[in-house]
Amino acid sequence: MESCLFAHPGIRDVAVIGVPSPQWGEAVKAIVVSDDPSLEAEDVIAFARAQIAGFKCPRSVDFITALPRNASGKILKRDLRAPYWDQQDRQVN
Repeated sequence: MESCLFAHPGIRDVAVIGVPSPQWGEAVKAIVVSDDPSLEAEDVIAFARAQIAGFKCPRSVDFITALPRNASGKILKRDLRAPYWDQQDRQVN
C-alpha cells in the first residue's frame, strides 16, 4: 500500500499503520509527509481507492513534517503507532 501511495505526486514520504477501530478492531491509517499544502486526506484516500482494493485503502490520513527513522533509515512504526494505542491494554485489537 505504501508503494501505491508513493506514486501520488504530492506525497514525499508515507507510512501505513493500524490504529484501533471499534468496528473492525484495527483500521488502516496513512501517515503522510507532503510538500503540497493543498493536499488533503480525501485526495489521498481517493487516489488509493483508484489504485487498490477498497478494503486495503486507508480510512484516515494524518500529515506530519517528517517520519521517525532509526540510524539505518528504517521507519519507526512503533513510534507512529504509540499515540493511537496509548489508551489500549494491548497493542493489538
